[in-house]
Amino acid sequence: MVKATGPAIADALTEQSDEMLMSRYREQAQTEDFNELVRRYERELYRYLARYMGDRALADDVFQNTFLQLHLKRGLYEDGRPLRPWLYAIATHQAVDALRKAGRHPTVSLDQRIEGADRDPGALIDLLTGDEPGPLVEMQSEERREWVRQSIAKLPEGLRQTLILAYYQDLKYREIAEILKIPVGTVKSRLHAAVAKLAEMAKAAGPTENGSVP
Repeated sequence: MVKATGPAIADALTEQSDEMLMSRYREQAQTEDFNELVRRYERELYRYLARYMGDRALADDVFQNTFLQLHLKRGLYEDGRPLRPWLYAIATHQAVDALRKAGRHPTVSLDQRIEGADRDPGALIDLLTGDEPGPLVEMQSEERREWVRQSIAKLPEGLRQTLILAYYQDLKYREIAEILKIPVGTVKSRLHAAVAKLAEMAKAAGPTENGSVP
């Protein structure tokens, strides 16, 4: 994985915004600026790639390629352009391309333990269960996680991608719109559709004879 700067240098750069660092890196190509951007994004971007791709080795390769592309495309960066959605767009494009070359489809590994991960699908599960009794309410925590993982993997790619960016990466609608190059209204409609489909799955997932949920 790309190495970040040492603590002393990183401290000196903390006052700089992502956009200021990127603009300066475009003009001066200073290693310290690049490494600071890697340090800021390495955990969240790697977690996103690992969740979306379901393969840590591939995710690591794509993570490296993403920052290589950031370096190669630095001349295209426009002053003031929000860096996060641009970086995620590069990462998503690299991930889709890598999966296509590998002959694989995106998977969702929400249940795998990713080092440094501090979020879980609790909010999404709460949204799906609500106050109504149903199969999810009866499940244990780990069973719910597994059900969510399997169900999200069954969603169409556009809905799955949008759901992961919104619920697991906690990105804003306008950021997701820029990453996926779709209108904000489409982001909202995709999220609505994804949650509705999951709710339908939850409603349809009746208990089996032994009491478990298929």
